[in-house]
Formats: sequence, C-alpha cells, structure tokens
Amino acid sequence: MRPLSILLASVGFTAAGFAADFDARFGALVDAASPAQLYALLYDLPKGGDLHNHSAGSDRPEWIFEVLTDPARNDGDTFYTRARFTTEPEALAPGIRFRTIRARTYQQLSPAARTEYVPLTALSASERAEWCDSLRLDAPGEGRHEFFSGLWVRRGEIGQNLGVRLELLALNIKAFAAEGMRYLETQFGADGAVTNDGRAIPPAEAVTRIKERLARPDLTGTGLVVRFQDTILRFHPQAEAKLAESYAFVDANRDLWVGINMAGIEENGRGFPRRFLETYRQLRSRFPTLALSIHAGEMDGPDSHIRDTLLLGASRIGHGLNLIHDPDTLLLLQQNRRVLVEINLISNRLLEYVPDLRKHPFPEYLRTGVPVCLNTDDRGMWDSNLTDEYFTAVTTFRLSWSELVQLGRNSLTYSFAPAAVKAALLADYDARIAAYATRHAAGSVAEALARTSSIRPVTYGYAKRTWGLEFK
Repeated sequence: MRPLSILLASVGFTAAGFAADFDARFGALVDAASPAQLYALLYDLPKGGDLHNHSAGSDRPEWIFEVLTDPARNDGDTFYTRARFTTEPEALAPGIRFRTIRARTYQQLSPAARTEYVPLTALSASERAEWCDSLRLDAPGEGRHEFFSGLWVRRGEIGQNLGVRLELLALNIKAFAAEGMRYLETQFGADGAVTNDGRAIPPAEAVTRIKERLARPDLTGTGLVVRFQDTILRFHPQAEAKLAESYAFVDANRDLWVGINMAGIEENGRGFPRRFLETYRQLRSRFPTLALSIHAGEMDGPDSHIRDTLLLGASRIGHGLNLIHDPDTLLLLQQNRRVLVEINLISNRLLEYVPDLRKHPFPEYLRTGVPVCLNTDDRGMWDSNLTDEYFTAVTTFRLSWSELVQLGRNSLTYSFAPAAVKAALLADYDARIAAYATRHAAGSVAEALARTSSIRPVTYGYAKRTWGLEFK
C-alpha cells in the first residue's frame, strides 16, 4: 500500500488533467456496462471520504448481533431483547419489540418483566432475522417515523457499552476501506459509556480506549484515516449546555475530534438554528475556531434553516435539500464556494424527503457550482454502502468522469482533517484516480468490462432490493 505522503509528481500528471482524457472512455463504459459491471466499476473507484456519517447508524445489524453475543468483543457483557410479550406488541409504543438492554438492567427488572426478555443468544434463527430487520429500513411503508421512533429506540442500551461501540467502529473502518475510501469523519462521541457494573466512564478514559483501538494493526493496516465530530441533539431541552460541553471537549481533543455537528429531526420546533446563535457567539469568544458541520434543510417545505445555519458559522451543511427553495442563499453558495453541502441520496429517499430521486436537487447544486460530495449518513440502517450512493448518482443523473473525480476531491478538500493530513490524502487520491483511469482505459470497452469479473464487490440488502444486485 502506498503511503499517504505520496507526491503527485510520482505519477507524472494530475488526476484533474487526466480526468478530461478519460471522460469519453468512462461514458462509453457506463453506456455498455450491465448493472453488475457498472457496480463493480464503481466499487473499484477510489472514493475519497465520507463526511456525513452517524457512527451508530452505520452499524450493520448482523455486525451488531455478532458483537453483542461475543463476550470477547463486548467487554464480557450479556444482552437481552424484548421478544416475548404478555401484551400484543402492536398495542405497545413503537420500537418496543426487540428493544435491547444490558445484563445489569435486566437484573433490575421485576420477575414479570423479565419474562418478556430473552438473551440474544436464545433467539431462534427466524427471531434473529427479525431482530436484525428491526434495526433497518427494508420494507415498504417504513419511513422517517419508523426511523426516528422505531430503529433508534430499539438500539436501547447498545451504545452504552464502549467495547461494543469500538468493535462496531472497527468493522465500519474495514468495510469502508475495502470499497476504496481513505477518510472517515464520523459522528462519534466519548461520553455516555457505562461499565457492566454501572460505572459511568469518564470521557478522558474513553478517549484513551478509543485511541488504543484505532492504533491496533488490524485498523492501521487498512490505510483509512479516521477523525471524529462530536454531535449535539439539537432539540434537547439542555442543548445549549451540551453544546458548551462539546465545544470544550473538542477543543481539548483536537488530535482526533475535528468538529461539531448538530443533528436531530428538524420538524421538531425546538431545534431551529437561531436558538443557538448566541451560544455559538459566546463560545467563539472563549475558544479558538472550531469547524462546524450542521444538519440543515432536511425538511418537507421551504424554510430558512440553511441561511440561519450559515449564520451560526457552519462551513458544511448536512443534506441541504431546501437550499433549492432559497435562491438568495443558493446564489451565495454558488458564488463563494466556501461551503460544502453533504449529499445523502439513499437517506433522502428512504426517509421520504425525496421519494423520487430524479427530483433531487443534487445535480442542480453540482452543475451550478455549489460544492457537494456523496455520503452514507446511516448506512447500517439503510443496509447500504458508499458504492450504492455512487451507483445511484451515476445511474440517475448520468455523472461524468470529471464530476465523479470532483465529488471525491471535494470530500477531502472540505474535510476537517488537519492541513498536512488533507494534503497527503489529496495526493494519494489523485494518484489512485490516475491509476484507476489507466487500468480501465486499457483495451477495448468490451475487454475492460470483461475484466470487471475479477472485482469482488461487497453488497448488502439495499443493492439487492433496489437493483437486484448480489455478488458471490
């Protein structure tokens, strides 16, 4: 594996310069490829980074089950899930069935309540499949209500176990690296962890464990650079106080945490951006600059959230769907190109913000000068990966090779990585893009497509359900 410090001079030309030369060839490959061949080409594509990534939402249910049932990987904990009911589950609140708890909580339940919970290891094969399906959107009619009120509720106490969180992070790192990604900027905190006996783990102690896990050879060997954002739930009653805590934490841990995010459903009226304007201004008077990437414009109707979020100081906007309905702010972003919009196509479709992706504003942003990149958001809950986002974009909007390269470069250029790390990542990306173009330019189009049979993509349920794609 080439080191990230590789220089562009070593390949003799820039990826940007080479991109135009490969445009026609790439278009011919796309036109002639079968869906499986095109997917393989895009799986093989160097992809830069994923900047809009909820760590917990990225955990595949099958991975979660494996870690929760392996004491060697979950700090010796035991997990129970609510699977046997004295009352019909349909009569209960959404998300109750298969809500998962830890052993300590189970022991504190009344004998009657315990009868409804079983160890994960005691689930039958069919129940295990149901448990996994309960943690993703994979059925018609499931949308944002199921996502916000069902999936996240069912996760229960999974995220309290630091060992589990770290092992799931490790699995994400390995999977992302396998599909050509070199940078992950995920929303991952060091707070909220609790030991098996109920002791709250101080953030400083958690940071030490996080660094130790990232330093192990199985992760350093992937070549994937990892940085974190700390995230605030925007509609929390004490969100301002939590924002101040987060600011201080990130400032003290700038080696790994590179920015702050605010997430949470925007339809909740308590999370509007201007609520936080005075808090951000006070914090900027006390701390050196911290980068902000904030969810905004993920709403059904027009609103001023994107403009107001820019006023908070954000240099990246998560989703940005309603930017298309705010011409003054759209023109501003087209002209100054300082702010990137993090595009999440599959998320927007499954949560029904844009049920018909042909109507998504992404190509308008991309082709009028607004910086954009593709991201996975909650890939575990979508049962998808980053290649699915690229495949969606190419097949829906007929992206050119130059546009694909720009998307990848944007994901690194607008990252919050330190300057030296960013420069190395960009140099590595350009070298890998040039090598990819050279590799797939050889021979006739038919010969190039025939060679895709040697590529071994990893696909999940989304690709199978949406396009009928499944690779052995």
